Amino acid sequence: MIQEPEAYDPDNAVDSSSEATRRDAGVAESARANRGWWDRNADEYQVEHGTFLGDDRFVWGPEGLDEVEAELLGPPEELKGKEVLEIGAGAAQCARWLAAQGARPVALDLSHRQLQHALRIGGSFPLVCADAGALPFADGSFDLACSAYGALPFVADPRLVLREVRRVLRPGGRFVFSVTHPIRWAFPDEPGPEGLSVSGSYFDRTPYVEQDEQGRAVYVEHHRTIGDRVRDIVASGFRLVDLVEPEWPVWNTSEWGGWSPLRGGLIPGTAIFVCERSEMAVPPAEGWRRD
Repeated sequence: MIQEPEAYDPDNAVDSSSEATRRDAGVAESARANRGWWDRNADEYQVEHGTFLGDDRFVWGPEGLDEVEAELLGPPEELKGKEVLEIGAGAAQCARWLAAQGARPVALDLSHRQLQHALRIGGSFPLVCADAGALPFADGSFDLACSAYGALPFVADPRLVLREVRRVLRPGGRFVFSVTHPIRWAFPDEPGPEGLSVSGSYFDRTPYVEQDEQGRAVYVEHHRTIGDRVRDIVASGFRLVDLVEPEWPVWNTSEWGGWSPLRGGLIPGTAIFVCERSEMAVPPAEGWRRD
């Protein structure tokens, strides 16, 4: 059963022709657009990437770094009995792996259709459809939190999400999340040689937006530099423990979108931030948009 603190609006699943642009997009517009996009594209995504992700693997990104070898959440034997929140869970592959280690996961995603795929695959853990910027859980509900390419690349105000994650973590709790490596924003999203020449400024933080004929966003992705990410983490009450940049392994011959062995062997594609909840006072979140 999928718990839905937010009402599911089937109109979000109506497909639209779109054009790509770079423009501002606030919190509400980004959430609305991305919920609709993932509801529309969840089936295709699971068909295209389901084999690579598996039903019960914990993969941090397109390079294929597996939590079995990375142990960024801690040794598998220490996960037993831990309450873990997976944010942007998709079909909950990571949560399913956590459950197999004896953890007690909760899988949360903005997309109702993605969570329907989690139901299709199966599992005995809760599925929650909600926005990562307004987590429907009590303070101190979880020992760990994780997110493999979920939520953070798509939100206009990452500090809203980070502060919410800190709130629901217990003292000393760990949050590990992966995103597209920020350096990729300076290069074309192409898998071949054309994707190896800088085409834009790394410092241009203007969101990538796909919009319909009326100018309404149907997909939004936000860029933060490495420095931005570190500052967001610290300002939200976390301590940065590690920053992992997985290398592209020889065994991975997959190619999709801008991901390929050629590019992966030359420039980083994924950044994984390992954070721990700090007990230092967190300053008020002034100046951050909630529109």
